[in-house]
Amino acid sequence: MIKTEEINFKAICDLATSIMNISDEDLKSSSRKRHVSVLRQVVAMIGRNEQDIHKNIIAKVLNRDRTSINYYEHSHKPNLATYPLYRETFVKVLKAYKDITSTKDIFIDKHVMKSFLLQNGVKESENSDMKLKVKSGVISCIIKTSYFEFSKQLEIINLALQNYHYTVVVI
Repeated sequence: MIKTEEINFKAICDLATSIMNISDEDLKSSSRKRHVSVLRQVVAMIGRNEQDIHKNIIAKVLNRDRTSINYYEHSHKPNLATYPLYRETFVKVLKAYKDITSTKDIFIDKHVMKSFLLQNGVKESENSDMKLKVKSGVISCIIKTSYFEFSKQLEIINLALQNYHYTVVVI
């Protein structure tokens, strides 16, 4: 997955920092304050468990290395069982995440999705040298684009689908 995983994980971080009243800078800092490090672990686990976001993306956004994310995964179950601050933070952030994601839609027909994207400003290139595979639910559609239009088209797709569950992959 390109960029959409990073965008989705940043949204989880924004939600969590807002709920827990911690700055985004603190979350990404090297701070070892308990409430900051717990929130860092919680957002990493929500990203991994709920959206299957790659460890490298989580590590990049949190300014950590991949082994930190491995540690978060390894300690998640014991923390939930024995660490009240972790459990309370995890449940609070996960509930807010579930409340938001339950309001997002998915497409059930690829033609409807492609039509929706085209109506919302996405343009296909006649001379395409790249393709974007946009997936929502179990269906997907292909958007033909050029190398020079790629980032603009990706921005338009992200804007058009902000109220949908989706991923975008370069093929």
